[in-house]
Amino acid sequence: MTFKSYMNQALEQARAAAERGEVPVGAVLVDPNGQVVAVAGNQTRAQCDPTAHAEIVALRAACAAAGSERLVGYDLYVTLEPCAMCAAALAAARVGRIYYGASDPKSGGVAHGARVFSHPQAHHKPEVYDGISGAECEQILREFFSRRRGENGSDTGG
Repeated sequence: MTFKSYMNQALEQARAAAERGEVPVGAVLVDPNGQVVAVAGNQTRAQCDPTAHAEIVALRAACAAAGSERLVGYDLYVTLEPCAMCAAALAAARVGRIYYGASDPKSGGVAHGARVFSHPQAHHKPEVYDGISGAECEQILREFFSRRRGENGSDTGG
């Protein structure tokens, strides 16, 4: 079996999120047959929902499509290291592999911060691959926050 990355689709979702004024994070969920079943960008502002991270929006869509709360054998491609909330949701869904682009030393929950999958109470530990298209993922985030600082005079996060 040949590895195929779906990070370009995640990057498209991140760019679309930035155009909507959302923090530019994009996610793609792929089923065990290699079919894209969900794509999403951050929607926290649009939905007035702090849980509407790209990963969560994609998880909800994929679970609905599968008719199950479990996504065993699915792969997630996401442009930014998942936060602790998203990592816990990915573990609960039993996602098999996570591929992420940019590391997130401030809010990450996989390699930084809570390190959800390394915790003794983690009931599922997916395979994790970092740095996939990392430079491009980091650039989108840098440009977004640079523009925000220029517009607002400060970094408002989000």
